[in-house]
Amino acid sequence: EVQLVESGGGLVQAGGSLRLSCAASGFTFDDHEIGWFRQVPGKEREGISCFSKRDSLTYYEDSVKGRFTISSDYAKNIFYLQMNNLQPEDTAVYYCAARPAYYGSPCWSLEYDYWGQGTQVTVSS
Repeated sequence: EVQLVESGGGLVQAGGSLRLSCAASGFTFDDHEIGWFRQVPGKEREGISCFSKRDSLTYYEDSVKGRFTISSDYAKNIFYLQMNNLQPEDTAVYYCAARPAYYGSPCWSLEYDYWGQGTQVTVSS
């Protein structure tokens, strides 16, 4: 059974940092793509960072470039989102996701098979 369990969300002041973790089980990163998404109430979920095996690239949404970093620990089957210089507009529920590699859609699309439960990130001004 595939499971994604997130941790690391919380409340932080503007300019602060958080690291989100996503512990994966039931699959390996070798043949899957992974990504991070976020959603604000009333808005569509958006892809903010992902690894694309098909295109051999790492994607960052424009507003997080230079501030967020996606990484993975293959040995532990955990992937991370390091978030620095957080701003109030980063407040959202953050989700990790995984899908088999080589989907036809970009890795920042919402076409993922497996999703974490979501973790709240709140940034105060």
